Amino acid sequence: MVDLLAIVAHPDDAELICGGTLIRAADQGYRTGVLDLTAGESGTWGDAERRRAEAEAASRILGLTERRCAGLPDGALENTPEARWIVARHIRELRPRVVILQAPEGRHPDHRVASQLAYDACFLAGLRRAPIEGEPHRPQKVLYALAYREETLKPTFVVDITDQMERKLQAIFAYASQFEGKTAMGEVFGGGDRSLRDQLLIHAAHYGSLIRRPYGEPFWTRETMRVDDVMTLAVNSI
Repeated sequence: MVDLLAIVAHPDDAELICGGTLIRAADQGYRTGVLDLTAGESGTWGDAERRRAEAEAASRILGLTERRCAGLPDGALENTPEARWIVARHIRELRPRVVILQAPEGRHPDHRVASQLAYDACFLAGLRRAPIEGEPHRPQKVLYALAYREETLKPTFVVDITDQMERKLQAIFAYASQFEGKTAMGEVFGGGDRSLRDQLLIHAAHYGSLIRRPYGEPFWTRETMRVDDVMTLAVNSI
């Protein structure tokens, strides 16, 4: 079982959008996991076997308790009842308290489908009469990772990953087949001749600046966040 679970479309997605948060949670003593919905077998670079080895190396850097692949088809993800049941079974087995999903919008069709598919599976996993193996379980919180999005949606909160930034980069570049020698990748669009590493640092520095820290990762929630003590709110307003 895990406390925090990222459910993403492909190997390397979690490293990019929430790798620092996963590392920070592990540093804090929480059990963390990643559920890759596909093996990334249809990607332009690398094959399923190499990407699996890269994911294992990245998982060690992230300090994950568990990493799994749901075995759904790369490049052809669909939010079908059968796919929801497969993902819901993993949720019942892993029983996370908090789940991180990809943003509802995205350039890659698998990313858009993965977000809604995983959200629906989180709900179905809690239904007692659903045709899913295992005891019912529904995560307490669903978070959407907003890293690298160009929409104007403002983050609900930003996680300080300053102490985890270097390990996040190490986990990302464990996927040499995907990122070695690149200046842009996926939804990390290049800017001139800057390396991909520089692009990643710039994005993280932007979100870090929103909380007055060197580096951060942004998240959004559908529901309003509760505050119990306004006197402890961080980040100066003026």
